[in-house]
Amino acid sequence: PILLNEMITITEKGDPAEGAVAQLPQRASLEPLESGPIHVRPGDNIQEALELAAGNPRRKRIVVQAGVYRPQHPGQAMIWFNKRHDGITLEAEGEVTLTAANPALADKSAPSFPAIVNHVVYFGDGISRKTVLSGFKITGANGFVTNSEEPVSIQAPIEGRNLEKAKFFYTDGGGIKIFGRSYPRIENVEVYDNFTSPCGAGISVEHRGHIDGSRLQTVLLSNCVFRNNRCPISGAAVDLLHGSGAEIVNCLFVDNLSNGPMDQRAETPGKWKPQHGSGALTLFPKSQVIVRRCTFTGNRNAVDDSNQGNRYEDSIFWMNNAAGGWPKGSRYELDMASGVGVSGCFIGGDIGDLRAVIDKGQNVVGCSDPRFDERYVPQAQEFEGVGYRPH
Repeated sequence: PILLNEMITITEKGDPAEGAVAQLPQRASLEPLESGPIHVRPGDNIQEALELAAGNPRRKRIVVQAGVYRPQHPGQAMIWFNKRHDGITLEAEGEVTLTAANPALADKSAPSFPAIVNHVVYFGDGISRKTVLSGFKITGANGFVTNSEEPVSIQAPIEGRNLEKAKFFYTDGGGIKIFGRSYPRIENVEVYDNFTSPCGAGISVEHRGHIDGSRLQTVLLSNCVFRNNRCPISGAAVDLLHGSGAEIVNCLFVDNLSNGPMDQRAETPGKWKPQHGSGALTLFPKSQVIVRRCTFTGNRNAVDDSNQGNRYEDSIFWMNNAAGGWPKGSRYELDMASGVGVSGCFIGGDIGDLRAVIDKGQNVVGCSDPRFDERYVPQAQEFEGVGYRPH
């Protein structure tokens, strides 16, 4: 249906196999000029700007002016990147908030109110590190889920091994969902106050095994903040589903709550690691990560990683013992299948090293208080050069 008597034109851009794209009438600020950045102002449509950039090889930079941008109809995502959008930089100028919420259009009786999209931002198959999302605040996801391909499909069927859309495609990744052969750069972004069920309220990465061990086939998250994201099971801030990859550099994880109250949607797959629960960052089997100079504090557990040899370097894991949730076991900082890749880290909490696999000669297990300031910069001298620093 067309909401609020809003007229739309359905056109097809790029490869017809990528499906139809809904476009709103162009505003003056989005006129297809020959060169220069595309500017988006409050009241403009960001997706329209993405389509203009996709069709113009000389205009691959989109600058979004300060303001709050909301979805204008219920759907699977507020904005989405497919193969035709590869190479675009979408950046915020000033304080720009992208939210899943639109109280004027949402069902006030629904538990998901006021959200009207599954994901604020979606990165689909065919995205490389040439594609950049920079400077935004991303918020407002609240467990809204639709499987409907109307009014627009954010991801046409993909040719390739193990790339059929399934439950987690729709439910996870309230802030950002990354699916298939998709490896964007996400930098200087704050992902906060999102809820999804069952997993991955902040960012959900679902590569489905399409990683080759190189950094180019991972998502790059740099200078980002993840706070106050919540879910019933795993990876409240960042969730790497089976066979996914990420590089996480200079990021802050604070007050993210995995292992929250179970609901019907979370009954399948059920509780992951039922004794102690999951962390703010979760890695399922066959997933790969590099975590460098990050800080985790105040979360309900920091990291659980079911893999061998992933790298955690020069990072702080401090008092990730938030109360509540369903696990009966104690809170932990790190639950690692292998501690071989952990080096230069400072670890302190109820249980620092759940499986006792971390080399105490390469790390400080049972560290002293970092004495964070209001920006989570440690003031204690021994923490110089480790952990997150505001960018």
